Amino acid sequence: MHGKPRPPADPARALSAMDHLIAAHVIGRQELARRLGLSIADLTCFAFVLEAGDALLTAGDLAARAHVTTGAVTGILNRLERAGYVTRRPDPDDRRRVRVAAVPEAVTRVEAVHAGHHARLTELFADYTPDELAILTDWFTRATALAHSCPEKLNRNDPAEPC
Repeated sequence: MHGKPRPPADPARALSAMDHLIAAHVIGRQELARRLGLSIADLTCFAFVLEAGDALLTAGDLAARAHVTTGAVTGILNRLERAGYVTRRPDPDDRRRVRVAAVPEAVTRVEAVHAGHHARLTELFADYTPDELAILTDWFTRATALAHSCPEKLNRNDPAEPC
């Protein structure tokens, strides 16, 4: 497949488009969380559990990924467990730790609500050539790393180190 003609762009337009995407994504996540009876933090942690698949995460893993304290993640896991989204399993290598697994029925519920959006995104990505997808993937990966550095800088509370 050949790439489709693209509208002209410059860094300012790209940044504006990204800001609009992020805003739409945040609003969409809020609505998805609301529909599932979860908070944004709960949904975010559940998404990390889903992404991990069979490589079950610990509470510490989730805390680091969600950028919350281990105490906060305990509350999140308590809510997710009560709502039937996750179960805790003993860590086979360290009895002091637990691993978090998604409940299959919860995965099915979330996928049913989110399947249409993923299908439309997959169709959108089909409009791009493999080379363009490589560029998009590289940009998403690098922008994600930059986005993760901002909360870390803000938490250091150093005015000389802007986010």
